[in-house]
Amino acid sequence: MKSSPKQHLMGVALLSLVTLLPAVAGAAGFHIREQGAKAMAMANAFVAQADDPSAIFYNPAGIAFQSGTQVSLGVTVINVPETEFKGTTRLGDNRPGLGVEQAVDTKARDDVFFPPNFYMTSSKADSPWAFGIGVGSLYPLAKRWDTTSPFRDEIKEIAIKPININPTVAYRFDALKLALAVGVDYTYADVWLEKSACADAYALGAAPLPGLAAVQLGELEMEADGDGWGYNAGLLWRPSERLSVGVAYRSEIELEFDGDADYQITAAGNQVYSALAGYSDMVYGTGAETKITLPETWSFGLAIKPIERLTLELDADRFGWSSYDSLDIYFSENRILADSLNPKNWNDVWAYRFGLQYALTDQLDLRAGYARDNNPIPNGTLGPELPDSDRNNYTFGFGYHSERAVFDFAYMWVDFDDRRVNNETQAGTYESDAHLFAANLTYFF
Repeated sequence: MKSSPKQHLMGVALLSLVTLLPAVAGAAGFHIREQGAKAMAMANAFVAQADDPSAIFYNPAGIAFQSGTQVSLGVTVINVPETEFKGTTRLGDNRPGLGVEQAVDTKARDDVFFPPNFYMTSSKADSPWAFGIGVGSLYPLAKRWDTTSPFRDEIKEIAIKPININPTVAYRFDALKLALAVGVDYTYADVWLEKSACADAYALGAAPLPGLAAVQLGELEMEADGDGWGYNAGLLWRPSERLSVGVAYRSEIELEFDGDADYQITAAGNQVYSALAGYSDMVYGTGAETKITLPETWSFGLAIKPIERLTLELDADRFGWSSYDSLDIYFSENRILADSLNPKNWNDVWAYRFGLQYALTDQLDLRAGYARDNNPIPNGTLGPELPDSDRNNYTFGFGYHSERAVFDFAYMWVDFDDRRVNNETQAGTYESDAHLFAANLTYFF
């Protein structure tokens, strides 16, 4: 049964908000595992070492084996994946018989962002207790396509600016050479989205012919923010100087988003909305709200020192992305937009990491690593806002020690597998890679 033009137009605007939040959450996906330069240089295989203040993120039990007060400030420079897509996509309605299919050979626009991290830890030499706090950006995202891209009715620009605050307490059982830790996670995120709303002439009832040019009805700009609470825990066992075992856990966090949508209606759109909904203004504004559940994560690590100057670590991380099974959108005013339920059906995935560190001198450590991250996004819900794929991460870096401070540097090349997609909206192949740089300066008191 053919949908009515009004139903189609509502669907266009609904899909505009639907693409707003899938990217809030990557490892793979949109979780950023790079939360400290030392760990990043070893492909983030750090759960069993956890021997600098970034342990608050990787395994908070590690701070119980550290002494004194430490402050670490760092930044990760992320060159947004240089994504290229070749294939076809559909402007307008993606239901069978509707929409305008277009050939695509395009690249995402270059972008760089700089998620920071800050850690402070404190532990007295004669006490088994340790305390710390970490501030970071665990789920940032930036992606921009050209304003005339065939993807313009799915995404032109999206930016996620999150912050995570994580106070932590740890206790060391000296007789067992074991430490346990617990912490609280608070996450706040601010989101920006820009895209076009397009419809094809067939959907508007102008003519039942395929391949008609898409009609641009308006430009949508949306802002939303939300927050949520969770917790984390860690265990670290060091039975000898040459062996350590770590386990860390972070809970799901449910973010509740509230935002505003400003819809700049074109002349063509004004005629359509006036005829169908009796709406004649050139700007439409309404509120919107939704929820999204960030995944729980489990991390397991084993570190050994086969010789005094060499440390090897193997980690496995499990990301519970099945928590992101749907996105339900509710609008405060439904004259143009109707509420909608939208399945996402992401999958739980594993990542595997190997890292090494060699103490070249008493002041200089050299590091390298490799990781294999598996992506959680099924074919049916993959889109240009987050064209994720399985990836190989190659890393190297160094750490330079002085009596009161450490400077750590890391580089990572992320080589994405080619991602083939064939769903209701598009068919083709995404190709991506990304480059990351990180630095931390840690000072001892």
